[in-house]
Amino acid sequence: MQQESQIYGIRALIEALKAGKTIDKVFLQKGLQGGLFRELMPLLQEAQVPVQYVPVEKLNRLTKKNHQGVVANLSPVDYHNFEDLVISVTESGATPLFLVLDHLSDVRNFGAIIRTAECTGVSGIIIPKRGSVSITADTVKTSAGAVFRVPICKVENLVDAVYYLQGSGIRVVAATEKTSQLLYAEDFTVPTAIVMGAEDVGVSPAVLKVVDSKAKLPMVGDISSLNVSVACAVFLYEALKQRL
Repeated sequence: MQQESQIYGIRALIEALKAGKTIDKVFLQKGLQGGLFRELMPLLQEAQVPVQYVPVEKLNRLTKKNHQGVVANLSPVDYHNFEDLVISVTESGATPLFLVLDHLSDVRNFGAIIRTAECTGVSGIIIPKRGSVSITADTVKTSAGAVFRVPICKVENLVDAVYYLQGSGIRVVAATEKTSQLLYAEDFTVPTAIVMGAEDVGVSPAVLKVVDSKAKLPMVGDISSLNVSVACAVFLYEALKQRL
């Protein structure tokens, strides 16, 4: 992790959290105590930052600075507010094309998807706050810098996000094998959000229950599925083709 993407020291991290900075992960020394520590913990919980307790030797490897038992990874970019973004896009006069990523876990897949999203004119990418990839240095590299050009939002609950999109006049389509309809039958010329599932289990049942439509890719080989970034690219380019 490069120096500029780290925060070290309890007070520095407290101030970063109060300033609304996006923190990807915090490493805390095991057994850490004291007044500043007690001030820090509620802020981490409120921001829902993942915390890992580690021995001091681990922290010493992460930074040579006076870390006071705390090292945090700072997100390379700031996340957008979900509702504000949807309102902005729908009021702009453009036809929205959102991408919802249901608990992806591979940062390189995430980066590749962001790159494709930028090339196909995606309005914004929506990911859950917990149990999902975040923007890391690997994501930035794999996206070829597209991460700085595509708005990305974190939401508490994907089902609620789907409902909000639908309430904003956006049709939600899930990419899933659990349907007989091919993606070519979908109308992507209307305001649309495409949901892509996790690498191992696909779109979650809770999300599948509330989407407007389900679509799949035709498969004629012996392998039953594609890498999620490849499948996502096919869906996005079909949407782009229909809109040209």
